[in-house]
Amino acid sequence: GGGLLGGAAAAAAALGLTEPAHARREGVNRPELLPKEQTTVIDLQGYLTNGQRRKLQRLIASLEEETGVKLRVITQRYPETPGLAVKDYWGVDDMTIVMVADPGKGEAGYGANLLNFNVGDGFRLSLPTQFWTRLVNTMGNRYAVRADGPDMAIFNAANAIDFCSRKKYCGDVPKLPNL
Repeated sequence: GGGLLGGAAAAAAALGLTEPAHARREGVNRPELLPKEQTTVIDLQGYLTNGQRRKLQRLIASLEEETGVKLRVITQRYPETPGLAVKDYWGVDDMTIVMVADPGKGEAGYGANLLNFNVGDGFRLSLPTQFWTRLVNTMGNRYAVRADGPDMAIFNAANAIDFCSRKKYCGDVPKLPNL
């Protein structure tokens, strides 16, 4: 099964995949919130334009085709989430990374971190815990999101994951140009 790294515990809790004691979030399983057609990006919060969504889907398709890495992205606001239903919908396995963009209940609508990740066991060595912690804390924190918007937080994190997956290892978040 998928291991949890870095901010992934929060992502798993937000999706209802696990229930850490400190999170106290009730598990959710709402397949009716999933699109009927298969897609790698589910934007329940409307953060992405159609063009941005298509660009992100192309990046994800290229990454999966060339490396086997299955990046999946969902934007939501707990408890309005498909939760456990994404596991079957996306066929989540050891080579899957689920990026969860959930604003939580913080000031200006953003909690401490917009982005969290549920990371498959296949990444334990190539993208260690510190990578995910730094990714959440640099690209998904409320200050970055307030400055650049949630759409750019999602894109910047996806580009970092793409870069590091192709490189086969990252201990830290690379400095990449905004795309």
